[in-house]
Amino acid sequence: MGFKYQIRTDGIYFLTFTVVDWIDVFTRPELANAVIDSLRHCQKEKGLDIYAWCIMSSHVHLIASAGVNGDLSNIMRDMKKFTSKQIVKTIIDIPESRREWFLDKFVFAGKHNPKIKEYKFWQDGIHPIEIYSEKFFRQKLDYIHENPVEAGLVWEAWQYRYSSAIDYWGKGKGLLETEVMGLIG
Repeated sequence: MGFKYQIRTDGIYFLTFTVVDWIDVFTRPELANAVIDSLRHCQKEKGLDIYAWCIMSSHVHLIASAGVNGDLSNIMRDMKKFTSKQIVKTIIDIPESRREWFLDKFVFAGKHNPKIKEYKFWQDGIHPIEIYSEKFFRQKLDYIHENPVEAGLVWEAWQYRYSSAIDYWGKGKGLLETEVMGLIG
């Protein structure tokens, strides 16, 4: 792991984690909700602080920290491990037309890794980039919230259900507790 991807315990980080092969899994609410539920659990039980977030069809963006006594690397590792199992189970349980294709892809992705017992859902890593200034925070916040607009999913960022944009635009309350940063200017 290179230096730029190391996490200090007291920092706030821009994180991205991606489904293997950038597979569009989170087009189903049941699958996106598995990520929401897991992040909510991490907030309540592990001290995860979320400043911004967005779940796209094949990846998740967060600006987050581990709170006072947490370890962001461990929280994200556990969250990815848990959601991987939950999402595969949900794919098996719901009427998903792409079920066999998904499962074949996830089996193939984990085939050459002895640590993977059956399915590999997430790509390795979370690609943490420390937020080092307000300007950089703003840049990453805009990037996260504009993702659904750029993808043509909504006209305005705050309209996207799986994002913290609604909290920042003051248009309502999002699906996750978000530590909205008061920005200057």
